[in-house]
This record gives sequence, structure tokens and C-alpha cells, in this order.
Amino acid sequence: MSGKMIYSNMETFEKDVLQHEKPVVVDFYSEDCAPCMALAPIFERMAEIYGEQMKFVRIFRQQNRQLAEKYNVKSSPTLLFFNQGEEVCSRLNGYINKPELRKVIEGVIGGSCILKERQKVYCDVLILGAGPAGLSAAIYAARAKLFTVLIDEGLPGGQVSTTYHVANYPGTNGVIRGLDLVENMKKQALDFGAQIDDLKEITAVNLAGEEKFVQTEDADYYAKSVIIATGAEPRKLPAEGEREFRGRGIHYCATCDGALYQDANVLVVGGGNSAVEEAVFLTRYAKQVTIVHQFDHFQASKAAQDEALKNPNINVIWNSEVRKVYGESFVKGVTVENIKTKETSEIETEGLFVYIGMQPKTDLFKNQIRLNEYGYIPTDEDMRTNIPGVFAAGDVRDKKIRQISTASGDGTIAGIMVERFINGK
Repeated sequence: MSGKMIYSNMETFEKDVLQHEKPVVVDFYSEDCAPCMALAPIFERMAEIYGEQMKFVRIFRQQNRQLAEKYNVKSSPTLLFFNQGEEVCSRLNGYINKPELRKVIEGVIGGSCILKERQKVYCDVLILGAGPAGLSAAIYAARAKLFTVLIDEGLPGGQVSTTYHVANYPGTNGVIRGLDLVENMKKQALDFGAQIDDLKEITAVNLAGEEKFVQTEDADYYAKSVIIATGAEPRKLPAEGEREFRGRGIHYCATCDGALYQDANVLVVGGGNSAVEEAVFLTRYAKQVTIVHQFDHFQASKAAQDEALKNPNINVIWNSEVRKVYGESFVKGVTVENIKTKETSEIETEGLFVYIGMQPKTDLFKNQIRLNEYGYIPTDEDMRTNIPGVFAAGDVRDKKIRQISTASGDGTIAGIMVERFINGK
């Protein structure tokens, strides 16, 4: 643990946070919380970099409930920023990545930053993204004796690392924790000689020419070939108030935050498998779950639909979308519009869980590589893109099925084909 990060509690909070002369960032975390585990090393790394300008404090929310309630902290992790005893800037919560946290920190401390000497890294294969697709590609490429480097803006694992139980991955004896599955993949890649550079923000990319170039905040990477495996992320609710109430009643992970809504009334937005399955999951805790869906039918599997529609604690509002989220310090309700009649209504709720699809993380490549209308990368069956030496694998690729096993399969093909590409040169 960084010496520039401390643990505080209800008794020492005023001295540690409110009376401190420097700006302070406070991490309210919980046990058995996948987003908390993902944030912990990022938070510690930021403490090492910015510890001279800002104080980093962690508070165990489950043992400091009164303090959490005082500041309306309802989910873990939640980051609060203080300056001279007053809360400043927007809160961060849920799955917080390094660029998002760094941006707020630098805003609080006035944009100052510690610059380090830039590194130069030359490799055979540069893999962007360390989820199952990237790790699988690294296993094959590194085993083929290619100098293979993976870089990721977060920690290895992608979406899988935030999944508590994986029950359908072949060869895992039925059920395995997402974190354990990722750790197994990571160890294999490292054992074969791959290099993993995590918590790296990609700031520039040039895929043209024989030598590919990728720039991060502290290093320049030069590669003979690139595999894009940056994955996808949940779409945010397109409604007024989403950013203000994110973590204060708006959530994107029922497994992470559902237990906070014991005997409450909650909404689920969406109609695919994730939305319908998570609505059923939430009935373990919530008194009533209302699904708001823009169509008059679900897109979920027949089995998922049947389970939800037969559950007496679930009701559905069809042909409707959430237009506004309102409340004070926490969500109190939403404005819903019927997209056919254009009529609006107010619905009281204590929380929203949003599942309206995923969006590919391809913004960095928009002007360099061919994308489809939804932003995904088209490839052939060998994972080749329209640029020689550039491959794509996993959820970032244009395809019909997105599962851990299909991502690993893509990565396997990409890892084999990149070896053939380099040897062919």
C-alpha cells in the first residue's frame, strides 16, 4: 500500500478529510465488491503519482454506515472529492477507470501533473486490450516466440473481471469467478513471455505503414503488428440527470449494487437478456421491480422472458423511455414518455438499473480503420481488418455472438494469424 494513502473512519473523518489543508479524495469501498477490487490498484497508483498534491483516503463503507448515509453514499465504490472541508466536483462510482479518475484529480488540484521520462517500447505484436480476447491472443503469440506486449487502460480482464460467477466457460467445472478465470489467462500469457502494461491511457494511434505506433501518457510503442481487443462498455442512460445521479440511484450492475435496495421499489431499463435476467435477480432484494422498455416485446431469450413475466414482483411498462431522472441528493423518481402516444408520467423509484446495450471502444480508431454503422470493426474469418498487419478480436469486432468463449476464440485466431503475418514478411 502506498504511504500516501490512509484508511479513515467515522471518528477520524473530520481530521483526515474536512480539516486537511490539501484537497482530499475519499474512496468509500465494500468487501466482495468487484468494482471496488478493480479500483483499488488504480486508487493506489494515483496516490503514488499525486500524493504530494492531494490526500488519498479509503473508508470501509460497511463499518461506517452512518457516515456513508450522511453523505448519501449508496453504492460501492463511490469517490468523493473535498477541498477546504467542502465537497467539490462530480462524484465517481461503479466501474471507474484511470483516465476518468485522473481527469477529476487534475481538475481538483489545478491541472498540475508529475511528468516522467517517456519510455520507448519496440515489439513484434502490440495488443490493445487485456480482456479474454487480448489475453488469448497473447498466449498464442508469445508462445510462438514473438515479443508480445498488451496494454490496457484498466486492469487485465475486461468485463469478465467484473462478473462474480461464470457458469458457461468450457473446462471450468461448472462455475468459476470471473477474477479467477482472468487470473488463469493472465498467468498463462505471462508464463509464455508476454508483457502486460496495465493502467495505460492511450492518447494517440497511427496504424498506417509497416511500423505501427501507439502513444500512452508515459510511453511510445512501436510494433510490427497490432491486435485491437479493446472490447465494449455499457451504454449510458440517455436521460437528463444521468450524470448527476450516477451512483446516487443510477447503476449499471445489479450484482454489485442490488443488495443496497432491500424492500425498495426499483426500475430496470432495457429489454434484452441482461435487463430481463437482472430484473429477476433484483427481486431477491427489491419489493417491486418495474421494467421500462421502448418496445412492446422483449428481445431476451424465451426462457428469460418466461421467468420475468411469471414473477409477481415484476411489472413492465412497454413502449416507453426514461426522459429525466430527478431527486435531491438521491434519486426519487423518473419521467417516462410513451414513445407512441407521447404522453409522459412520473414514477417514484429509489433506484434505476440500466441495460440498454453495449458500445464498442473504437473512438481512437475512427479515422484510421473501417468501422460499421455501430462503430464495430469488420474483419474476415482470420480477424484481419482492412489495414495490413492490424487485426481485431473480441467484443470490439462486428459479429453476432459476444461471449467469453467467442472472445477467446477470436483471440486464438488473431494470435495465430499475426504470427503468420510477421513470419510472412
